[in-house]
Amino acid sequence: MTGSVHSWDLSTGVDGPGTRFVTFLAGCPLTCLYCHNPDTWRMRSGRRSTADDVLAEAAKYTEFIAAAGGGATVSGGEPLLQPVFTGELLHRLKHQLGLHTALDTSGFLGVRATDALLRDVDLVLLDIKSWDRETYREVTGRPLRPTLDFADRLAALGKDVWVRFVLVPGLTDDPANVDGVARFAAGLGNVSRVDVLPFHKLGTAKWDALGKDFTLRDTPAPTPGQLAAARETFAARGLRAV
Repeated sequence: MTGSVHSWDLSTGVDGPGTRFVTFLAGCPLTCLYCHNPDTWRMRSGRRSTADDVLAEAAKYTEFIAAAGGGATVSGGEPLLQPVFTGELLHRLKHQLGLHTALDTSGFLGVRATDALLRDVDLVLLDIKSWDRETYREVTGRPLRPTLDFADRLAALGKDVWVRFVLVPGLTDDPANVDGVARFAAGLGNVSRVDVLPFHKLGTAKWDALGKDFTLRDTPAPTPGQLAAARETFAARGLRAV
């Protein structure tokens, strides 16, 4: 079983609970304006790796991860662009290494996630990038509906979900847009946390190196007050927002 793997890393606090072994797969159907890893958009940007390769690397850290209350996350790019490989990784990380598993996805390719794949997922990190449909297409180049359908499916399965929302001044920060995401997430009944993430420009050099136009180059990061207001919007809907 092989897939296109961009990289792997250990992270704390941003890819699920605790310290986690994160596998970043290559390839993504979205072209988000604020993407900080545009070098993961194409599958050919990764290297062919086997599930054994990934498991051997993850196994080096299992004792440390367990002590830190963490697990393993399959991210990207978009992992559901490679659903068979992603399913194999999740199954073996969970059952062979005994790790808590998380799937980091935009949900756009949620129809590719089989029920068997989702049974091996303890947590879904679901990026809902906008509630306004036109803004969502502007941000991602794709329609919103597949993400909402996938969210509804996860709710029906009772799958634990953390929603992730990037606050971009002048783009996604309209109060009605933020509240739309909050209202939808609160109505699902399975969202245990919302991460309101501040827009940043740490990927600018990658856009430049790839010869791509980073159109948000002059967009400021949100202020602490703007982030607090967005988090309060989610909290007002009964959601835990961080």
